[in-house]
Amino acid sequence: MIAGFAPLSVSTLVSAPRTPWVCITGGKGGVGKSVLSVNLALELGARGLRVLLVDLDLSLSDQRALLRIESERSLESYFEQGVPLADCLLRAGPGVELLAGAHGNRSLTQLNAGERSRFLNDLERFAESYDLVLCDGAAGIGDDVLHFAARADHVLLVTTPDPTAITDAYGMLKALHAEGEQGTREVPTPELVVNCATSLEEACACARRVSSVAERFLARSPKLAGWLPRSAALERSVREQLPIGGSRQVPADASLPKSCLQTLAGRLERLCGLGLSTQGVGKNVR
Repeated sequence: MIAGFAPLSVSTLVSAPRTPWVCITGGKGGVGKSVLSVNLALELGARGLRVLLVDLDLSLSDQRALLRIESERSLESYFEQGVPLADCLLRAGPGVELLAGAHGNRSLTQLNAGERSRFLNDLERFAESYDLVLCDGAAGIGDDVLHFAARADHVLLVTTPDPTAITDAYGMLKALHAEGEQGTREVPTPELVVNCATSLEEACACARRVSSVAERFLARSPKLAGWLPRSAALERSVREQLPIGGSRQVPADASLPKSCLQTLAGRLERLCGLGLSTQGVGKNVR
């Protein structure tokens, strides 16, 4: 076990017979949650898993740009024209299919309760043929963000060492805690991914800052699930629209972020019970 990392709990999954959902969210924009979501999905797909990547920033989607996908197909058709989810799918990479959000559609900024419930129920049924649903949530603490995260089996909360990002990460924890107190479903305590850290030590220190406040005021203890270094290689991969996740060969300066991605992907496999012996079992490949 790498020093500073705590094992991920599987307690929230034992009663969930459906395909496990992991929601990646952040208290503020710009912390790298979409980049992490894309790279993690591709890394898991390269391991033989069937991954459904869902961009839950329904009105300002970034996933197609990150993956250099030119198709306009998106969830906009599902919400506005009643198109089945299967007809909104995009191929993102080996083993990975994408349900992209729209871009610039204000009507999808906030769903009403009926739209949100229908979408989540349809998505749950649709996801039965996948090993894992990986959701990239929008930033902030709007109703959609909180409801989507509350529906997940596990939540990864992305922050950076920046003081404002840490403050907003705690704000997200506080909002999710309140959502759990008000709702009928227990909201799992998010675990932290620290992006743009200069070292593992800085990532651990950042996680301790968030955790200490959450323990004091919320009686929750979010653990560090993983980290990504501040990396010119990762920034370059975003500009060039060439994710390093899932790649067999990466530039020498991308070796550390690649290793961090592999570590986190392995943790998600174990968290969701997705070992090599179970990949694809019982899934209906379309």
